[in-house]
Amino acid sequence: MKEFDQARLEYERTPLPPELDKRVQAGIREGKALRRRRRMVRRLTSCAACFAVLLAALNLSPTLAKAAADVPVLGGLFRVMTFVNYEETEDGIHYDVNVPQVENGGDLAETVNAVIQEQVDLLMERAKQDWEDYRDAFFATGGTEEEWGGREMDVIVDYEIMRQTDTQVSFVVTLGEGWVSSMEERFYYNLDFAEGRDLTLRDLLGENWVELCNQSIQAQIDASVDDEGFTYFFPAKEGGFTTVDENTTFYIREDGVPVVTFARYAIAAGAAGFPEFPITA
Repeated sequence: MKEFDQARLEYERTPLPPELDKRVQAGIREGKALRRRRRMVRRLTSCAACFAVLLAALNLSPTLAKAAADVPVLGGLFRVMTFVNYEETEDGIHYDVNVPQVENGGDLAETVNAVIQEQVDLLMERAKQDWEDYRDAFFATGGTEEEWGGREMDVIVDYEIMRQTDTQVSFVVTLGEGWVSSMEERFYYNLDFAEGRDLTLRDLLGENWVELCNQSIQAQIDASVDDEGFTYFFPAKEGGFTTVDENTTFYIREDGVPVVTFARYAIAAGAAGFPEFPITA
């Protein structure tokens, strides 16, 4: 009991940052808004099986997965199919899951699919642990069942095809958590199935791709400064943009223009979201 009282006392004495309420509300809004957008762009499959069966679908054999999938045919050398698609609430976590799989029969597709599944598995494990830790801390510091109410975490997996041709595809996979805080990660894939490899910014922009990217990005950052000198972007010496490199992420726009992307908080304040910079020669 003494340990409990001490823990509660320390919790109550902990000063709350003034921006906490705004961040909490923003996180909740982001999670709900993202889920609503997903519902608008696709018809969710019915969930007749229990959650355990649905989650196990992530590990279905390729044959069974193909038979159950909603397959948008892209033509040419490959197709991107919906490998797992479900919406379910289990133990306070609302899952809205739409996992892609590339079908080609080659090593490139196999590697990409393995990476995507690993990312999804890690998200599921992390989300369950985050929710469990939060719930334990809530009750350990004096929270009641009534106060807990209908609290819920959103776990979202989705993908969007940005550009497709008969031989190439560019798509982004989004993984997210939304509860008292909000976390979202985006993974970008730019694939050339004719050559069996990832596309690079060098492929799209030529040998001077670094210079082209740096000039274009810096110009767009400079243009974001308002009349009072405010911008969401950090100065270079304080963690802001300096240069692109081989690890810089991007996707290819429908018109073939590469769009360089950065994670939230990487080069700008969180309010800037995920900064994107179209690179036109």
